[in-house]
Amino acid sequence: MDYRTVPVSEWDENHVQCWLESTGIKKEYVEKLNAEEVTGPVLMELDETFLKGIGMKGGQIHILLRKRKELLPLQGNAQQAKRSSSKTPDRAESQTDPARPRNTPAPQASGESCGPADKTSSNNTASASGKREKRSKNSQCDSTDEALQLSNYRPFRSQNTDFKYVKDRVLAPESGVNGLITPCHEFKSFATAAELNKNQLQSKFACEVIRFASACMNIRTNGTIHFGVMDSVEDKGWQHGQIVGIKVKNRDYFVDALDYIEKCFCKTVQEVARKCIHPPVFVEVISKDSQEQRFVVEVDIEPTSNLVKKKYFEVSLPRYNETSQKVTLTDQALYQRLGAKSERVVVNNIATFIQGLEDRDAQRESAELSSTQVHTEVSQNLGRKLAILLNDGKSCMNDSLRYILVTNRCEKHNLNSISFLMHLNIFCVFDFDEHSNVSGLCSKYKEHHTTRVYLLQDFSTESKTGNPSSQKHLSLFDQTSWIFCNGRSDFHGNEESCDEITWIRTKKKYLKKAVTRICDEILPHRSFIVLFLLLSPVQKPLVDTFQEFYTEMNGTEYIVCIAESKENYRKWANLAQVSCSIETLEQCSIVGMKLSHIDATIQAMLPSTAQPRHLPVSTKGICILPSLEEEKLFSLEILCADQCDDIKLDSLTEKEIQEIEQNFYRGRKIIWENFWLADRRRCGEIIEREACKEASKLLDEILHGSTLNYSVAKLKVFHHPGSGGSTIARQVLWKRRKDLRCAVIKTSYPPATVCEHALAFRDYEERDLSHCLPVLLLIEDYDEDYLEELRNDLMDAVAIRKISSPRPYFILMCCRRSNDPERLCKASPLDTVAVTHKLMDSEKILFRTKLEKLKQKDVKPEFILTFVLMCEEFNETYVRDFVGHILQGIDSSSRDTYLMRYVALLNFYVPNSYVSLSHCEAFLGLGAYTEKKSRAYDFKSHLSEQARMIFIELRESTTYISSVQIIHCLVAKEILYQLSGNEPQSQLALTLLQEKMLFENRFGREEFIKFIRDLFIRRDKRSRGDNTDTLFSPFIEHVCKTEGCEKAIAVLRTAYELLGKDAFFAQQLARLHYNNEKFEDAEHWATVAKTHLPHDSYILDTEGQVYRKWFSFTVDKMTEEDTEESIIQKIEIALKAMKCFRAAQQAAKAEYDTMNNAGYFGEVEVGCRLLKFLSTVQVFHNDPEGKHSELVKYLITDYIPKDIEKTWGRLHSRLKGLRQNLYNALEWISEDLSYFQTDKNHDAEEEDEQGKKEEQVYNPRKWLKRQSEVYAKFFISASLLEQSTDSPESQLIRSMNIYKSGGGSVTNILSFLTDKKENRSAEKLERILSFYTENPLQDKLDDNDLIHYILCHITLACLAPGSAKLLPLPTLRELSVRFLKGKRPRPASAHFLLTLLYWPDEALDKEPNPDKDEILNSALQTLKRLYEVKMKDVPTRKKRIYTHFFLGKGYGLIKIVDKTKIDKLISGSLHEKRMKWLHGTVWNTAGIHNILKRVSGWTKDRKLFIRGHVKDIPILPLHRDSVPHGNENVTFYLGFSFNGLVAFNIQVENNPTVSRIHST
Repeated sequence: MDYRTVPVSEWDENHVQCWLESTGIKKEYVEKLNAEEVTGPVLMELDETFLKGIGMKGGQIHILLRKRKELLPLQGNAQQAKRSSSKTPDRAESQTDPARPRNTPAPQASGESCGPADKTSSNNTASASGKREKRSKNSQCDSTDEALQLSNYRPFRSQNTDFKYVKDRVLAPESGVNGLITPCHEFKSFATAAELNKNQLQSKFACEVIRFASACMNIRTNGTIHFGVMDSVEDKGWQHGQIVGIKVKNRDYFVDALDYIEKCFCKTVQEVARKCIHPPVFVEVISKDSQEQRFVVEVDIEPTSNLVKKKYFEVSLPRYNETSQKVTLTDQALYQRLGAKSERVVVNNIATFIQGLEDRDAQRESAELSSTQVHTEVSQNLGRKLAILLNDGKSCMNDSLRYILVTNRCEKHNLNSISFLMHLNIFCVFDFDEHSNVSGLCSKYKEHHTTRVYLLQDFSTESKTGNPSSQKHLSLFDQTSWIFCNGRSDFHGNEESCDEITWIRTKKKYLKKAVTRICDEILPHRSFIVLFLLLSPVQKPLVDTFQEFYTEMNGTEYIVCIAESKENYRKWANLAQVSCSIETLEQCSIVGMKLSHIDATIQAMLPSTAQPRHLPVSTKGICILPSLEEEKLFSLEILCADQCDDIKLDSLTEKEIQEIEQNFYRGRKIIWENFWLADRRRCGEIIEREACKEASKLLDEILHGSTLNYSVAKLKVFHHPGSGGSTIARQVLWKRRKDLRCAVIKTSYPPATVCEHALAFRDYEERDLSHCLPVLLLIEDYDEDYLEELRNDLMDAVAIRKISSPRPYFILMCCRRSNDPERLCKASPLDTVAVTHKLMDSEKILFRTKLEKLKQKDVKPEFILTFVLMCEEFNETYVRDFVGHILQGIDSSSRDTYLMRYVALLNFYVPNSYVSLSHCEAFLGLGAYTEKKSRAYDFKSHLSEQARMIFIELRESTTYISSVQIIHCLVAKEILYQLSGNEPQSQLALTLLQEKMLFENRFGREEFIKFIRDLFIRRDKRSRGDNTDTLFSPFIEHVCKTEGCEKAIAVLRTAYELLGKDAFFAQQLARLHYNNEKFEDAEHWATVAKTHLPHDSYILDTEGQVYRKWFSFTVDKMTEEDTEESIIQKIEIALKAMKCFRAAQQAAKAEYDTMNNAGYFGEVEVGCRLLKFLSTVQVFHNDPEGKHSELVKYLITDYIPKDIEKTWGRLHSRLKGLRQNLYNALEWISEDLSYFQTDKNHDAEEEDEQGKKEEQVYNPRKWLKRQSEVYAKFFISASLLEQSTDSPESQLIRSMNIYKSGGGSVTNILSFLTDKKENRSAEKLERILSFYTENPLQDKLDDNDLIHYILCHITLACLAPGSAKLLPLPTLRELSVRFLKGKRPRPASAHFLLTLLYWPDEALDKEPNPDKDEILNSALQTLKRLYEVKMKDVPTRKKRIYTHFFLGKGYGLIKIVDKTKIDKLISGSLHEKRMKWLHGTVWNTAGIHNILKRVSGWTKDRKLFIRGHVKDIPILPLHRDSVPHGNENVTFYLGFSFNGLVAFNIQVENNPTVSRIHST
């Protein structure tokens, strides 16, 4: 669409889009402006604020506004051209030079013209001319804005083929005589002639060259005539000197055209003319956007004095005659240079002109003599320039900057001069040397560092892999990525190099993706320098790399080029000038400096020396840790024995030292430099809190004083946010760095990787692996699952080694923030330290003294806010007053203030949240390119005074993205309160959600979105260290409490819409609605969530909860006036709930990383509530005894009361399945609870705290027992029981009586063991047994009844061994054999009973019996298989296996001892009992050895075995650490669990005469 001929005021969106595309701004912004319906009038009104609002960056805005400024004059010219062309006859148009705009008339032929070549009348030519004209007009329009970008001339007489011109750059104007040696210049567009046939082209070219040459030779001046460069006199509408270039079909045409010399010059001077007129030089015209090859053809004229002395040059010019189609010669004439033109000498002045030759000859000789004098080149101070380019002229380089290296082939002799590269923090290398890995730079680099090698196409597409977002770029930061950009010769995958043309066609696209990926996704601007190291001749792909970085980085500020060879640099610069000027390139380049000198200069600027780092060894010495070895352990941040000793202390200024110290006291995490400087008394010492001494003491006990020796020990530090917990943990590491191997774990790597690296770290340079130094590993802000998995991996890895050590292999120091650290410390006092804001009296003195010392150094309190607040123990009143003082006079409407409020909102409600620096800059309009920024750029200098005081700048440890936080979460809370005024927090959150600049910003976007999600979704949990358990996120609960649920719903709904319609936001909306009794809306949002994730068990459970709550609500509100229809509606809701819960159960089975049992609990709760409701319906009235005979009859038989036969028609089948569904759910829950520890809430303290919480979570056994009784109550009917003892209904009623009495399930029966009144429990069990048949061997029980029957005997034997109801062990064995018969699968509880019954008995199994052994082994194998199915991929920490019974002394059922009996022997609270079980100290309790029997076994390959009846049986050790290395005879206590046999308190058998379990 031709927008040039239409006034801007009449432009529509398409006109604007075409114009925008011509400006060169990015396509994404063109599309955005088009979407905003920007027409011509709108375009002229656009301002910077609007453009920033749609996400445009500063550099793009600058270009757009500048182009718009130039648009109006250009439009005026176009309109004038349109008017002129309308008045010009068609004939005139056909005669127009194609390179000339249409409004420009063709020059008339004259005596000085080179003939009618400009006036061709050929139709073909005219046609071609029209096409070319269109192209030329586009070129002219596109290049107008480049008019001021000057280009240098090709050096006179240079034949350098590397020299290039850039299309639409401008040469200096045509010039006259200037000292004779400096060439004068003349421009010719030659666009028309270049398209003509050979004769026409040659005559035209020769005419112009010979006329210009004769003029130069007559004046004795050097000169160059340029073809393909616009002359404003002849080419109206173009910039004078604008480089366009011409197509060259055949170079020989131009070279042969100079054969006219012999025809046009007099014979006497032909030879001289031939020597003075040099052959044409073809200078390529390069363009970033065009692949069309064009040239500027140049001819140099050099009339040296020895050739032209005393001669003058008359010429006849060739002219092509269109009529005869022949070339004719004009009359001879004499030409001279007058100003910038070549003019004919007037006839009357010829004599005078010839007389002046002698003077001109003398001037020429003098000029040549002067030019031959040697001009000594003044050498540049390249060392200083290098320092400025790399570190802004400072004495030391900034070690936080990363480097991207772009290089080509490094010759062998240069490999010794690139040592400086080994000390730079190189992020990645773009290597164009295919042999680099064999004999080049890569092979040299690998001698010192580890690398990750990529091919260009692989690196550019790596982000498409399925890695989690947090890990996508992680590995790129810890090891240098080496990217082979043009083949790799040693790669077996056949990756060969290719020529330039093929590379551009096949690989350039991958380069662009790779560069964009780095600049847009991985490295923030101003955090890296791109270093071009030109070590060999340059090719085009290397230049393309520069152009891509130049474009992405919007300039050369962070680009540096180093080239020892000037020739290599010139070729690179000539090609690169298409992106920026030669002068700009020279400013960022070091050229001509020897590589060895560069190497030495940069090494001198390094902030640290190249001395090696050291680790302690077990022999009390040290060993060297090379960088290569350290980088292999990339998941660990290693703390060396001589950490920081390589820093050049003298190079640190007092200001820098003070800044390091203040950063810490202002709230940043402590760094090793703080300890190092304090040790050297260059800054104040670090306060050592009492908790640090306590942690050190616990560490010593683990190393030396612990009675139990574990291969992996834990030391936990829980701390209030900002109380110094992380500092204490690192203080402990710093103190022990010389006698332990210390490191910090990077939790972004998987536990398996950390485990592998930790083992390698421990073993490094140690000879005796059994006496290595323990490794102290700090893990911070960890996830419990991660920690448990890591600990298990480490323990397994140690166990495989079969090496015993007197000390722990590893000590995990676990440091985590908590709002209630003291409670967590009480839960595990033997290995936990609590750090709070509360200071001890001795600590208060230390803090106040330190504060005074800092003030004496003229440190203002506002610069160390966190420390000042800590001194006041974060007193609420003090914090409030302090924040109020800071915020005085703040502009509440400024962007700074809004940013403070947004960050405060996140920091207060979302632990460990932050906002990336890039997000802050985008929000504040500080785009990276809106202004020139030095590398010493300080974000805070752009903030208000208040924002500078409360923000702290951090660097995220995994993504390495700089970010900001409020200095403390309590300060964030006060800022939220004091800056809110009358605006509620919900409105602030809504405003935040509308901030497009924050949500669309590229760096740290995934982390930012995660924090926003957590703001709305993350619930507080006490298990994570929070004060309470919440139903919703603390922010949503605050909004509900202070503003009402409608506001909370509005915020969540907006978040759902703006954050990609996330299913979990819809789930929260459903939960929020049903908790506020808005059930129709809750149903809608649950359906929406299910639409997004139809197979997610948690979302399906939420749908069930909607109907459960709805049903309970309607039942609670029920009145006597309820209609039949309303009753049916209530039942329908309940049945819907149960259906949803069953769907959740099925979905949970398919999920392998979670164990979601909520569906079963939900179905039971709704079902029991439905039974209660049905019992109140009039048709099912109770009998006089309070029984529900009518209801029971309806539910378990075919009976249907007539009153409801038709009205309840669609309900009957579902209600009659109610009992079986409830039974199945109760059985599943019972079996599940039998596997795992569930004693979460057995003591009174926690019952008080959790009384209001859901019982099934905190006391599931008690819940199950209560619900079983409810379930049973509604299925008991005396009338049905009397019908027939053998009828199914009668048997069911008996089962219900068993349920009501507390039996009927494994868990219910086992719960009798925890009853404090054993006699009462025994009586209940005897009553339960009375409901069963008196002859179980003859009257066959079903499998579940038989399981419960046998388990009742075992439980009763534990409580009342002398009970008359007990059957002997042989009878129980005989009954249980059925569990192994048939193909029908039995539950795990059946096989669990087999292990108890068939464990060898001293009285019954005196002789080995293979059949019994087969039964025992089969049961154990089945238990193992079912356990693995049950556990799926869930970490064992979440579901700890429960040991129900132990092997005791005696025989028969007497030898089975329940765990409760042992618990009664243990003193202390529930927490203390748990810790004794966990650490194994329970076995030191007096009395245990009197009731439990130690059995004998042996170890082999760190595996434990015991002899069964005949065969060897593998045993699971509860503590793998306790299994001795090598082959040992051991004794232990034997436990029985649903995972098989478990060994406790394993000890090496010192007395070989100890009798074994089987006497021979």
